[in-house]
Amino acid sequence: MVKLAISILDSIAKTVTVPTYLDADSSCGIVHFGVGGFHRSHEAMYVDRLLQLGKSNGWSICGVGVLAADVRMRDVLHDQDNLYTLVVKSPSGVATTTVIGSISEYMFAPDDPEAVVKKLAHRDTRIVSLTITEGGYSVSDSTGIFDSSRPDIAYDLTPGVVPQTVFGLITEALRRRREMGIAPFTVMSCDNIQSNGVVTRTALTTFATLKDPGLGQWISNTVSFPNSMVDRITPATSQQFIEEVANLYGIDDEWPVVSESFEQWVLEDEFTLGRPAFEDVGVQIVDDVAPYEMMKLRLLNASHQAMSYLGILAGFEYVHDVCRDEPFATFLMGYMTFEATPSLQPVPGINIDDYRRELLERFSSTAIADTLERQVVDGSERIPKFILPVLRDQLKNGGSIAYVALIIAAWSVYLEGSDEQGRPITIQDVRVDRLSAAVRAERSTPGAFLEVDDIFGDLGQNTRFRTAYLDAREVVLSLGSRGAITALNGAVSKS
Repeated sequence: MVKLAISILDSIAKTVTVPTYLDADSSCGIVHFGVGGFHRSHEAMYVDRLLQLGKSNGWSICGVGVLAADVRMRDVLHDQDNLYTLVVKSPSGVATTTVIGSISEYMFAPDDPEAVVKKLAHRDTRIVSLTITEGGYSVSDSTGIFDSSRPDIAYDLTPGVVPQTVFGLITEALRRRREMGIAPFTVMSCDNIQSNGVVTRTALTTFATLKDPGLGQWISNTVSFPNSMVDRITPATSQQFIEEVANLYGIDDEWPVVSESFEQWVLEDEFTLGRPAFEDVGVQIVDDVAPYEMMKLRLLNASHQAMSYLGILAGFEYVHDVCRDEPFATFLMGYMTFEATPSLQPVPGINIDDYRRELLERFSSTAIADTLERQVVDGSERIPKFILPVLRDQLKNGGSIAYVALIIAAWSVYLEGSDEQGRPITIQDVRVDRLSAAVRAERSTPGAFLEVDDIFGDLGQNTRFRTAYLDAREVVLSLGSRGAITALNGAVSKS
C-alpha cells in the first residue's frame, strides 16, 4: 500500500485513472468554498475531466474552508498533494476509480484570511463556487430575507474587522476588484436550494449593501449568479470505505470519496468572465434551470426527508433497506406521484414517470450504503426547502396533502429523541433546542410544533394542514411508522 501523492501516480496508473495534466497551467480560475464529499464527486470531477482533455487549462480549483471542521480537509489535502480518490459505483456494484487532481490548492481561511481575500481578488479568479449547505446562506425560506443577526455575520458587518465568513470574504474581495478596476467574478452556488443563484444574490448583495451601499449596488449590477441544479448521491466517507480503497487499490487515502454512478448538473449560462467548457463533459447548459431544479428538489431531496424520519423511527439505518421494504417503497412512490409531481412544471426532455422509477432504483442500490442519519442533519433547513413548497402548492390547488402531513408528523415524533424500540436518537440540527421545546409543548398544546414560525410561516394557521398533521401525528404515535404508512397506502389504494 502506498500513500497517495503525486510521486506514486505512475505506479498506480495500471489500476486506476490518474491525472495527466499536473504539469500544465495550474492557475486557479475557480475558488470554491465548502470542499466536502459532494463537491469532490461533482464539480471537481467535471473539472478533472476537462483538464484530462486538455480543455480547461487555467481553470483548476482553489478550495477554501472557513469552518473549524475544515481543518481536517486542509491537513488531508496537504498530506496528499491535493489529490484524492473518487470511486463511482453503479447500482450493480461495478466501480470506476479515479484519482482527482483538479483541486490544485487549498486554503483554510482562519489561518490567513488576508491570503484568501487576495486569492479571490486576483484577476485569475473568474468563478467563485459554493457548497456551503442549505443553511449557509442565512436567507429565510418563509420571507426570502437575509438574516444579518447571525453572530458570525453580525461580526463581519462590524467596521474594520477581518472577514471570517464566506460572504464577508467575497465582499471584501469584490471591493478590492472594483477599486483595482478588475471585472467581478461569477458567484455560482452548487447547493440544493431552489433558485440557488437568486438566493446567493440576495445573501451577497444584502450583506455588501449593509457594509457599503455603493458596493452592494455595484455587485447587484455587475456580478452574475447563475442558477444550477446538481444531483449525485454522495454518502459520508466511512472508515470501512477508506479500508476498501486501501485493500482494493493499494492506495492509502485518508479521505476518499464514494458516489453513485448517476450524475447531473444543469447550469444557466450566465458568467461574467467566461467558464470552462462544461458542456463537453456532460453538463446541461440551459436558459432556465427552474423546471429541472424543482423536479429534483421535490422528488429526490424531498424523498430523502420522506423516508428518513419514518425509517429511523422504524429502526432502519440505510436508505437502501427502507427503499427495498415494500410498504415504504409504496409510500415513497405515492408521495412522488400524488403530491410532488402535481406541483411540478413541465421539464424539457424528462419523462417524470421514468424519473420517479429511476429514483427508487437509485435509492435501493446497496453499492452506496447511504445512511438515513446523513439525510436528516439540519432537517429544519431541508424541510422548508424540499417538503413545504410541495405542501403550499397542493394547498393552493386543492390537491392531496396526506403524505406531506405524515412526513411532518413523523419529523415531530423523531424530534422527541427516541425510536419505536426506545433507542435514543442523536439529533443534529441548528434549531434543536427550539424544535425540542416545541415538540414537548405538543403534549399540552396539540399543534404547537407548527408554531415555529421561521420554519412553517403561515402554514401553521392553515386549518386543513393543521388538521391533517394532528391526525397523522396521532396515527404515528398509536400505530408506529410502519402502521401509519400501511394505513395511508391502503387508504390511497381504495380511493
